[in-house]
Amino acid sequence: MSELIPILDGHNDTLTRVFPPASDETARSFLKRDTRGHIDLPRAREGGLAGGFFALFMPSETKSEVRTITTNDGDEIEALCADPLDRDLARAQTESVLRRTADLFNEADGAIRLVRTVKDLEGCINDSVMACILHYEGVEMLREDLSDLEGDYHRGLRSLGPVWSRSNAFAHGVPFAFPCTPDIGPGLTEAGKELVRRCNDLGIMLDVSHLNYRGFMDIAEMTTAPVVATHCGAHAVCASSRNLLDDQLAIIKLTNGLVGVNFHVEFLRPDGEENVDTPLDVIADHLDYMVDSMGIDHVALGSDFDGATMPAPLGDCTGLPRLLDVLRGRGWSEESLIAMAHGNWLRVLGDTWH
Repeated sequence: MSELIPILDGHNDTLTRVFPPASDETARSFLKRDTRGHIDLPRAREGGLAGGFFALFMPSETKSEVRTITTNDGDEIEALCADPLDRDLARAQTESVLRRTADLFNEADGAIRLVRTVKDLEGCINDSVMACILHYEGVEMLREDLSDLEGDYHRGLRSLGPVWSRSNAFAHGVPFAFPCTPDIGPGLTEAGKELVRRCNDLGIMLDVSHLNYRGFMDIAEMTTAPVVATHCGAHAVCASSRNLLDDQLAIIKLTNGLVGVNFHVEFLRPDGEENVDTPLDVIADHLDYMVDSMGIDHVALGSDFDGATMPAPLGDCTGLPRLLDVLRGRGWSEESLIAMAHGNWLRVLGDTWH
């Protein structure tokens, strides 16, 4: 068996799954092999998953429901929508997950490391230590005046997405719909624009995944850092509202940014169905489309492990080498695989973090 290429993954929801925000219980082990979920330390080592962006996602208090909404083109569509989340609740739940995550790092005795710099990240890859980049998926836990953002930065926050697929004080998330444009709702609020400025100043990466089209364009116009989507697909391959249009891909290339391709089957399949009988070639189709559109330097992986429905041939993070083999079968060079697996992330973070 050939040596595994270390993979930095753009997005997982593992911390939220292991440490449910609404409970002080631990749902499953991260340090021991577990058949539940998609990532634990033994399976990550088996699959070559060297680390990535570990999201803190706080679920809405009410269940998402299908509603009729109007796109900015005037079309009425049926979309799965989520209600806003209370800030005080989001902050309390975030603190709970952060506390238990810190306990996990102590228990891991050096096998997992919270990374704050590219040098830290490179060290983890070289030392076979799992790298954890702390990411907020939706910033409901932040005060509108951002008085707590710098404090979270000093605790290790290095990446955030202004929204999940719901609105908050900063921006508007795109609801889930197929087939559908992401051009739904207005752009960033004034607080959202200040969030962009503050993240640029501190060196926190901004993630445009889940953001609607106009919010994306506002960030693209304002930011001094590369535009990054940690877990999205190509709208031309799968016309989900969560995927990126060609002009968005062009902007990401122009800013020397990056897209991590999402593995959720509904965002992969041309028919938009939640069907686990989805071949790994469909992930490769998104990657190849993006390479053709932007070049190899602007693609990566953004699995959404522990937060989405994976293709059955992948299963969990142990299936990552099978995906790389599919790409090899399509003629991808080892140099291109290394760039996609971790090299491009190191470049983008080097251009973003201070």
